[in-house]
Amino acid sequence: MITLSLPSPAQPLLPPSSKTLNPSRQNIIPSSLSLKNPNFEPLKNRLIRQLDVGRLHHAFSTLDLMTQQNAPPDLTTYSILLKSCIRFRNFQLGKLVHRKLMQSGLELDSVVLNTLISLYSKCGDTETARLIFEGMGNKRDLVSWSAMVSCFANNSMELQAIWTFLDMLELGFYPNEYCFAAVIRACSNANYAWVGEIIYGFVVKTGYLEADACVGCELIDMFVKGSGDLGSAYKVFDKMPERNLVTWTLMITRFAQLGCARDAIDLFLDMELSGYVPDRFTYSSVLSACTELGLLALGKQLHSRVIRLGLALDVCVGCSLVDMYAKCAADGSVDDSRKVFERMPEHNVMSWTAIITAYVQSGECDKEAIELFCKMISGHIRPNHFSFSSVLKACGNLSDPYTGEQVYSYAVKLGIASVNCVGNSLISMYARSGRMEDARKAFDILFEKNLVSYNAIVDGYAKNLKSEEAFLLFNEIADTGIGISAFTFASLLSGAASIGAMGKGEQIHGRLLKGGYKSNQCICNALISMYSRCGNIEAAFQVFNEMEDRNVISWTSMITTGTKPNEITYVAVLSACSHVGMISEGQKHFNSMYKEHGIVPRMEHYACMVDLLGRSGLLVEAMEFINSMPLMADALVWRTLLGACRVHGNTELGRHAAEMILEQEPDDPAAYILLSNLHASAGQWKDVVKIRKSMKERNLIKEAGCSWIEVENRVHRFHVGETSHPQAWQIYQELDQLASKIKEMGYIPDTDFVLHDIEEEQKEQFLFQHSEKIAVAFGLISTSQSKPIRIFKNLRVCGDCHTAIKYISMATGREIVVRDSNRFHHIKNGVCSCNDYW
Repeated sequence: MITLSLPSPAQPLLPPSSKTLNPSRQNIIPSSLSLKNPNFEPLKNRLIRQLDVGRLHHAFSTLDLMTQQNAPPDLTTYSILLKSCIRFRNFQLGKLVHRKLMQSGLELDSVVLNTLISLYSKCGDTETARLIFEGMGNKRDLVSWSAMVSCFANNSMELQAIWTFLDMLELGFYPNEYCFAAVIRACSNANYAWVGEIIYGFVVKTGYLEADACVGCELIDMFVKGSGDLGSAYKVFDKMPERNLVTWTLMITRFAQLGCARDAIDLFLDMELSGYVPDRFTYSSVLSACTELGLLALGKQLHSRVIRLGLALDVCVGCSLVDMYAKCAADGSVDDSRKVFERMPEHNVMSWTAIITAYVQSGECDKEAIELFCKMISGHIRPNHFSFSSVLKACGNLSDPYTGEQVYSYAVKLGIASVNCVGNSLISMYARSGRMEDARKAFDILFEKNLVSYNAIVDGYAKNLKSEEAFLLFNEIADTGIGISAFTFASLLSGAASIGAMGKGEQIHGRLLKGGYKSNQCICNALISMYSRCGNIEAAFQVFNEMEDRNVISWTSMITTGTKPNEITYVAVLSACSHVGMISEGQKHFNSMYKEHGIVPRMEHYACMVDLLGRSGLLVEAMEFINSMPLMADALVWRTLLGACRVHGNTELGRHAAEMILEQEPDDPAAYILLSNLHASAGQWKDVVKIRKSMKERNLIKEAGCSWIEVENRVHRFHVGETSHPQAWQIYQELDQLASKIKEMGYIPDTDFVLHDIEEEQKEQFLFQHSEKIAVAFGLISTSQSKPIRIFKNLRVCGDCHTAIKYISMATGREIVVRDSNRFHHIKNGVCSCNDYW
């Protein structure tokens, strides 16, 4: 039992006389040589001036010069230089100063020794700091003890900090505000919060709570970080007679961080009424509170305020604004977030990570997030673990494990791959990409697994229809003692639903009821979904009716049992109909939107219908549909029609579509390229030249076609007619052999896909120089027979390449996966997953 039984005076306790505590702190007689040498004072003054402007290395050179000119520095000079090294965080230079001090032969006083303790404390060398402290003997004073308590507290040695504090009390030293602040900081965790509460009583008795705001701030943090006790933290705040800006901001921040966003905003308003002017940290926290509550209108008012105060360009405020606009935008747009980001004069890893995360969270900008990540590292900004976590999530959303592996390799190179959130994101990325074996490997090699790690792998197994593995892991979680969260149960219920295992679902239902999750909204939504997907509508309704708090997901889960769908549902359904050519089915669903469910079609729904008709070659019907739209078609709709005209060779209608696109987006290079290719397909070369000339005049650049493949952790990129690759000769030799084989099997080159005015024989040669064919050939000579060949292309795969690759898969017996800008093509034994409809 720790007891702190000291007197409790009305006024803050003061330490005993410095004479008693520090008998050795007498005026140390400086070197007589230093006093007599006329160069001493000028050199010392020069050193001080250099330190005042932060020129530490010049000051260190002056220190050497003093010795050389027979005017050796005194203790004051060394002390000033050491403190400057600490202030500018140049700890290596501080250690050199210490070495010179030891070589000087001067007797060190407590001031210098205390400064040395602080130096080694701040650079993390607690052992050297401890040795200096223990060697001080009777030179130790209250500052020494406080420095040592602070040293341990700041370097995650909380128990040593507490014991040092108790040793100090036993020796008769009375703590001051700095000592109290340090030991309370050591108690700001779950292990020692109970000690902190005892010290809190000591602080109240001594009067330091009323006398020092710094001690009050540490107490607030101790209650929040130690036990999540916002109530006690606020009581401390409320008892403080003198609150400054830091105190107000701290309390607002802790409210926002612990889910009490409304309280954070109320406290912010109280702060302003009390006459305090918020700073960048205050605004950052209250903007986060607005984000949590979805209060975009208030957030915009605060944005206006920070602009007037000149704080909008601050990175901390900027990051909060980026996050707020991304999460609160009604349409999921990241445009406002991007504007805030672009207006920031300087970017650091925080701002880059904020905008990358915003794009990932928007739900449909994952490619842009990856591009931003690439742009960040090309600008020599070192990503942190949060950056990697976000971009790996983007790769997972895109089911792009290959890019994800490159990103993870970079994290390994920087030495932060072992950070939990990076490893957990890697597991999730593989799981979302359907590569559960790799996800399991990533999980198994994690040095320290936490609940998020288990949730990621369990959720992956559940979503990839491997429920048995998910349930086995569930039992493992229980054995580790880590605990099970609502997300774990939700993932397992999803797994049970995916295979129709209602018995398993009912067992989980029983477990979660025992665990006290009956009223958890996330769990209830998962239960509704599980029961309805397993066909037990009565049980689903029972869970729904017993819910105390229903959200959109709750209602959506019930919609699947027979209630109406929403706008997003229809976009997915119409797109699916378009990809498989189900025209009548798509029209039926489109017509039912408003008639049966009262959903007004939006532009993306009209674009889906144009795509559905256009892909099927019904271009006139697609044009009539556009003309019948109750709102003016945007560039997306016309671009969809133009693409269909290019596929089906309708030059006249394609030209009209291009004109409509350029009327709305005059600098869209895609429209020019599509129209140019349309004319080229029809052999209208004069029109092609005219369009290309117009593009050149407008300085519009066509995106070059490029295919790439990853082999042995290296990405190999190929453009049309690529000859720069080290294995170019072997690649083209393989292509020649493939051409002969597949022609014998019935392949006929489709020269209509060569959009150049050249001879027919040259066109055939040109077809076999397309980047995707080169990449496939390289894959065949570089990978083992058992592995699928995985090719990526930045543009849509051409029709002839698609046909040729199907023949190549038959000729070689290899599975070939091509991912173009439009979709995946899984080709095996001459059959493609797209059914030749893309």
